[in-house]
Amino acid sequence: MTDTQDPDVGRRRTLWVLCAVPFIMVLGNSMLIPVLPQIRGTLNISLFEAGLLITAFSGPAAVVILFAGYLADRYGRKAVLVPALLVYGVGGILAGAAAVLLPVPYAYILTARAIQGAGAGGTYQIAMVWVSDRFGGGERSQALGLLEAWNGMGKVVSPTAGAAAALLAWFAPFFVYGALALPIALAVLFGAREAQGIEHDAGSYWSRLRAAVLGGGRSFALSLLAGFTVLFLLFGVLSYASDVMESQYHVGGFQRGLLISLPVAAMAATSYGSGRLLQRQMAGLLRPAVAGGCLLFGAALAAATAVRSPAFSLGALTCMGIGTGLTLPALNTLITSSAPPDTRGLTTAFYGTVRFVGVAVGPPALGLLAPLGRQAALGSAAALALAVGGLCAWALRPRQMMPEHPPDTTDTGQQTTEAPRPDRLL
Repeated sequence: MTDTQDPDVGRRRTLWVLCAVPFIMVLGNSMLIPVLPQIRGTLNISLFEAGLLITAFSGPAAVVILFAGYLADRYGRKAVLVPALLVYGVGGILAGAAAVLLPVPYAYILTARAIQGAGAGGTYQIAMVWVSDRFGGGERSQALGLLEAWNGMGKVVSPTAGAAAALLAWFAPFFVYGALALPIALAVLFGAREAQGIEHDAGSYWSRLRAAVLGGGRSFALSLLAGFTVLFLLFGVLSYASDVMESQYHVGGFQRGLLISLPVAAMAATSYGSGRLLQRQMAGLLRPAVAGGCLLFGAALAAATAVRSPAFSLGALTCMGIGTGLTLPALNTLITSSAPPDTRGLTTAFYGTVRFVGVAVGPPALGLLAPLGRQAALGSAAALALAVGGLCAWALRPRQMMPEHPPDTTDTGQQTTEAPRPDRLL
């Protein structure tokens, strides 16, 4: 059945195909976190140098996503997303090949990770824009929550999958990326449909983009700050925790993967639940979700700083995951709703850039703080999360970011603000 015959079926199929994109994108870093101690020992590198394996992926992604967002606005979402997935897979294969073929592969692995990160820059945020094109109103929050939940599911699966692959060889996780990227690229190419009726007026593009960003004002800037903070701290603290499990408690790689998957499982479940809740009561819950998630994140870190029990620390990490799951779906809705469809790609790319920068600098930053001790590392992270949560509670104004735009359209020209029932979406 085609989209023309049943547009709801086409939109649901597109949504489920695009859910694979954040799933594979998050594997790029999360699969390596439990393997970093093994990589450190094999390559004889420092904790900071191991953290650069995360930075080498996320840094280029943060830059490329801006260009990807613009190209997606000009030439369409599929024209950017499919090649990006292929580059992502090739970068992973090159990193694995360097590890197999070269006696001193560290620098070459960093370069291949940069290639892989460049591909990642055209993936998740473009999928978010695509979904936002196809779903409007409160239904958009639910669809974006589902995307973020699949992002979280990738984080759940990837530590264990990375550790399991590393049982074969420390470089095996690199080859997994290529094995997954090709079929997902084909699924997007043949199974996902773009919204029609989006006009791209090159003459007014930049003025409309500027109006969308400036219209959000302080709230737009706070949303970017919150997105940066939660991912900076999440990946930084998980990388720090992985190293502590290895160095202080001698927890093996596979067991580390299982333990690290607990907080990200909590994040995935919370992302899905908060997306459904926002779908019903979006306007009144966006600010509490963003601010409350950051404050819960900070409170969990503060508690972990004060109490050194391993079980208590794992519980605190799980609360961090819940806080992240509250914050990110609300931010996704705010950012993607702040601009009309024809400038949504680049607007969302700004948000994607700060997310990738947060992921890139989090592990090496916590690695630099680690020698100062647990209280310095976790205490500083807790203070940052609490400060950002307080700022959002005080100054974030969701309605300022969500002006009334012309209704989005689907393939058949129908308004997506008149959404089908939630039980038909999923």
